[in-house]
Amino acid sequence: MAVEVKKETLIAPYGGKLVNLVVEGAEREALLKEASKLPYIQISERALNDLELLATGGFSPLDRFMGEADYHRVMDEMRLVDGTLFPLPITLPVDRDDLPAGVEKIVLRDARNNLIAVMKVEEAYTWDWKEEASKVLGSTDSRHPLVAEMVRWGDTYISGELKVLNLPHYNDFNELRRTPAEVRTLLEELGHANVVAFQTRNPIHRVHEELTKLAAKEIGGALLIHPVVGLTKPGDVDHYTRCRVYKALYEHYYDHSSTVLSLLPLAMRMAGPREAVLHAIIRRNYGANHFIVGRDHAGPGVDGAGKPFYGPYDAQELLSKYEEEVGVRMVPFKMMVYLPDEDRYEQSDKVPAGARVAEISGTEVREDYLAKGLLLPEWFTRKETAEILMEVNPPQHRRGFCLWFTGLSGSGKSTIAEALTPMLLARGRQLTVLDGDVVRTHLSKGLGFSKEDRDTNILRIGFVASEIARHNGTVICAAISPYSQTRNEVKKIIGHERFIEVYVDTPLEVCEQRDIKGLYAKARAGEIKGFTGIDDPYEAPRDPEIRLDTVDNSAEECAAQIISYLESRGFLQ
Repeated sequence: MAVEVKKETLIAPYGGKLVNLVVEGAEREALLKEASKLPYIQISERALNDLELLATGGFSPLDRFMGEADYHRVMDEMRLVDGTLFPLPITLPVDRDDLPAGVEKIVLRDARNNLIAVMKVEEAYTWDWKEEASKVLGSTDSRHPLVAEMVRWGDTYISGELKVLNLPHYNDFNELRRTPAEVRTLLEELGHANVVAFQTRNPIHRVHEELTKLAAKEIGGALLIHPVVGLTKPGDVDHYTRCRVYKALYEHYYDHSSTVLSLLPLAMRMAGPREAVLHAIIRRNYGANHFIVGRDHAGPGVDGAGKPFYGPYDAQELLSKYEEEVGVRMVPFKMMVYLPDEDRYEQSDKVPAGARVAEISGTEVREDYLAKGLLLPEWFTRKETAEILMEVNPPQHRRGFCLWFTGLSGSGKSTIAEALTPMLLARGRQLTVLDGDVVRTHLSKGLGFSKEDRDTNILRIGFVASEIARHNGTVICAAISPYSQTRNEVKKIIGHERFIEVYVDTPLEVCEQRDIKGLYAKARAGEIKGFTGIDDPYEAPRDPEIRLDTVDNSAEECAAQIISYLESRGFLQ
């Protein structure tokens, strides 16, 4: 009797085969024994996300972090050496000093020291962050979150055969964390030849819900809701909150016979057009042949001059150019509006003449509803979503924030902080003050004044401040923090919505006159080397939230200026 073979309806993985680097059985046992004797390095969260997608086939046909030849051709031409289209470098940075001389194999561990993989070190090559940022991101502006991150990566990329012993372990939403093969199986069971994927790194509101359902209907197929839960843009809603929203909506408002919800452990680059192509390749590996691309897809916002890094439709245009080669059709995110008189959503270009429309911008969501403790209207978002967002977004006057004082030594940072402290306490704000001198005595004891040590000191302060602000506390940081790149990194750590840069703009000559310790005089005489403002640069903020003049204003007047700003932002009632 003949056995009926079920015909696969889904598109084949990109490159024809789904990579699987996870070893099992006797090979795994042998590698575990070998790994215990090998040197190891701990990889970053970004590298861990990349390694997971390499291991499970999300980045197929890649089966390793890129070697030098692939790396350079991808930067220059968006292609691997064999000609395969691939838009972004997938690399593993390390510090050359951390790589043992002549090492042939090395163990890769996560931040908690869990064993993840064994790499055969076949290549180790230097790279230049400015070259990569310029070619891949189109900018070296530190306002780009990946640029701010890249400058701190190791000076060497390594590549070679990977044997993955353990995939990253999670303690959240494990029922939604599926490999490409597992997602493909679920989609195959639904039986649709066409699948449209929807990527989101934000909560899903009614307009997204209507759009995704419309897209699935238009292709006559299934819908893959595939939110990113790896690294995204700083300031995004955390994935715990977002996943609660996704689960609630999937459970109550989507047809399970044509919809799959699964999480994607992708570390985004915020690389705009190139990233849209990568996202499409990933979705093909997960079984989709259509992909929704929104306005300014994977865009990081604006640069230091206030200009968007990428054009609003650049991502759509680039993917459209390569969609035949990728095997994934680009589905543009159609603008939709709510018609209150008809209680329905409609594409903006199909709205009847004279019809009333209702819209709420992202700014209005944050400032006019959540910041004021108001529930979002049900026509805009489902009640379940509104309630979850309310739970994790207290009113603005109860949210944490960080006042980051920066300026030359002697500019008045600590003095203004002292004047501001009782004013904030009198307004009901409990706060922590992290003064640069005090931090160096305790948290950063032993650090010197090299650029590397100064950066380490500032990043330590930033980490502590981020934890305080994240738990809705108030923190004042008063440290010279001379380098703009490091301040931008701190802003990224804390979150732009909680970070308030206060530039104490005091001229150098005034700071020298105030210097009771005589440090400037010693620096002028060459007794102190690398002193900020004398023989080491101070990079003034280009557009701080608050700029203080301590020449014509007292410390109390400067503190009052800060209070006024906090009131205008809603941090104080």
